Amino acid sequence: MPLSNTLARVDADLAAGRVPVARQRLRGLVSSFPRDLALRRRLAEVYRLYGDAAEAGRWMYLEEDRRADETAAFEERYGTPGRRMRALAWRGPEAGAGTAFAVERLTAVRVARVEASGRAADWDDPASYEDEDEGAGDGAPDSGGWNVAGVIVALGSVAGVVGMVAIWVIGVVALFE
Repeated sequence: MPLSNTLARVDADLAAGRVPVARQRLRGLVSSFPRDLALRRRLAEVYRLYGDAAEAGRWMYLEEDRRADETAAFEERYGTPGRRMRALAWRGPEAGAGTAFAVERLTAVRVARVEASGRAADWDDPASYEDEDEGAGDGAPDSGGWNVAGVIVALGSVAGVVGMVAIWVIGVVALFE
């Protein structure tokens, strides 16, 4: 669907009070057009309707007229430069940002990541800016092995497989009797 049609649907969704649908459409558009600062601004406006300052700050981060409280909330939620790079979801060189301020912000985040990690970071290579402690991606600590829930699930799975094999064997034996 062309960009203009999707934006028209976003406007219709907002007018009808379907804010979650509008937000989802805008998230898809920003994903498809990560360099479009106007789309990022629209998405920030929708997050303001939710009262989510951190997400509004995330999507306004590249704008000169961003709000200080939203920027601070974004930086607090995404506490490391690597997490900020991932959250900003930028693709391509910083020079493609369209404004000098956006280029400056993108460069500052990338350089901070390089300084923090001691290795190169590239907007087009998410693995280059992933924090070492983010291996799981969800912030969950690594348990280092088996736990009670894992053992119960494994035993249940084995019991299910054994039961199915037993039923199959009984069926085959009954077939030949």
